[in-house]
Amino acid sequence: MTEQKIQLGAQTISCKADESVLDALLREQVAIAHSCRQGVCHSCLLRSLEGAPPIEAQHGLKEGLKQQNYFLACLCYPQQAMRIAHRHHSNFITHGTVSAKQALNAETLLLTLDLDEPLDYYAGQFVNLRRDDGLVRSYSIANNSIYNKQLTFHIRRLAGGRFSAWAHEDLNLGDRLAVSEPQGLCYYLPDKPDSPLLLIGTGSGLAPLAGIISEALHQGHRGDIYLYHGSRDLNGLYWLEEMQALAESHANFHYYPCISSGEPPEHVFAGRANDVAFSQLSTLKGWRIYLCGHPDMVNNTKRQAYLKGASLADIYADAFHVASSSLD
Repeated sequence: MTEQKIQLGAQTISCKADESVLDALLREQVAIAHSCRQGVCHSCLLRSLEGAPPIEAQHGLKEGLKQQNYFLACLCYPQQAMRIAHRHHSNFITHGTVSAKQALNAETLLLTLDLDEPLDYYAGQFVNLRRDDGLVRSYSIANNSIYNKQLTFHIRRLAGGRFSAWAHEDLNLGDRLAVSEPQGLCYYLPDKPDSPLLLIGTGSGLAPLAGIISEALHQGHRGDIYLYHGSRDLNGLYWLEEMQALAESHANFHYYPCISSGEPPEHVFAGRANDVAFSQLSTLKGWRIYLCGHPDMVNNTKRQAYLKGASLADIYADAFHVASSSLD
């Protein structure tokens, strides 16, 4: 692979061999939105103005974006000269009105927004929410995509969290929030309806997993679905009765609430969610795995799942959700 010329507006940049377009732009101090650098957050979306970009640079993009030659700069290693442009549409594409607030536990709020217009998203993706003063935070969508004019979020109160504390205490019914386009690749894929699914989350990481489970069941997923939701103690768990009722009504859905300290009551398991899962499941070959929670849990669970036979391509973790506590 040789050095290629990249033209962005009036500026021409040399993209070195084995250097991504994102790295080349940042090296030349070109302003470009970016975050995860792994093709997950879609912040660095650009458009090729002359021909299709490398197919690898379009991983995870919707067909409509692919057909318009959009690509992810962090995944793009050009094989020829390129003329590119920033995305033409606004990051914030609609507004939502707060229609409900409900305490899920002492630290987690269920927030419901009614949208001005339908939103095309996949259950498990996340959006950015922006309040009037410009403060922005990322939150995973907790509901099924059939509700395209309504979004629900699980917002955990964080120590010193400007947005989360405001949402808990000062955000009122009828208040308005700007909503970005959906992002992220941690969502249900309907192409293998017989594959077993393993979902492991901690705390408010249940939000995207609940959306994925709802979507999978709605689409008639036939494989077994295992949810392990963990917390330090009982106070950090929520939706126990709802998840247990869902398990009773769907033979292929199996629910395991877990606590890592204290004596668990009946139907709650002792130990970290990932440890409980791997003590019960002998192999993960052919499974799809979804992970949301603390970064250490996610990274350790990825390794454990791989050693249990899971393909790395079948392990999905939402970088923004995992990192959300550091963004508040």
